[in-house]
Amino acid sequence: MDLKLTGKAVLITGGSKGIGLATAEHFAQAGCRVILVARSADDLATAKAAIVGQSKAEVETFVADLSDSANVDALAVKYTNIDILVNNAGAIPGGNLLDVDEATWRKAWDLKVFGYINMCRTFYALMKKRGGGVIINVTGNAALTRDPNYICGVAGNAALTAFSQSLGSVSPQDGIRVISVNPGPVETERLTGLMKKRALNKTGDAENWRKLMKPLAFGRACAPDEIGAMIAFLSSDLCSYNSGSVVVVDGGASART
Repeated sequence: MDLKLTGKAVLITGGSKGIGLATAEHFAQAGCRVILVARSADDLATAKAAIVGQSKAEVETFVADLSDSANVDALAVKYTNIDILVNNAGAIPGGNLLDVDEATWRKAWDLKVFGYINMCRTFYALMKKRGGGVIINVTGNAALTRDPNYICGVAGNAALTAFSQSLGSVSPQDGIRVISVNPGPVETERLTGLMKKRALNKTGDAENWRKLMKPLAFGRACAPDEIGAMIAFLSSDLCSYNSGSVVVVDGGASART
């Protein structure tokens, strides 16, 4: 399927691993110029080499901690002509209300919640001046499943989901589309590490971690590539009438709650 994305400039935060890297690979294969943003220069270099090795695409990297709004401003000064913004940076820790102290809560939200909001505010203004663009916020199905043992993530993802819907409800008047993509469990390095630890504690064998995935839909977690493909599709003109929507990719988990 030709997504007709050739020549588009795509900026992806959290772009060095997992969903961000898989998304970058899809855009690169579609002929886009890709800008990867993450906190680790080494991880960005590795990601760039992998993408260029596959597609020969134009790939740039930018090292930044987006929990600091000054870095958002610096990013916008360098990249003023972004067609598609994918907000993906940030991992919110698990725990119930009594487990997550204020400092931990604020640190997590500074990167993911306020980081997304600051990126949207800054790049929306640039897109509006240019006459259009697409913003995809990779949020999470915790907004719908509302697990009390992931309460910081529940609240953060719910806030970003509502934020995306609210902004996306009026953004078409500026030629901009805003969509929230809410994945369930995705087989990233973070999830794999967590499941290996659980398997070790439960069975004494960390390599049995995939057996713990059997209760999930289709007996597995979602692949990062599946989320990347969805993001690329939603960013294309094939979805040109889609804004303010929430696309859940969790094998039906949230539909059962």
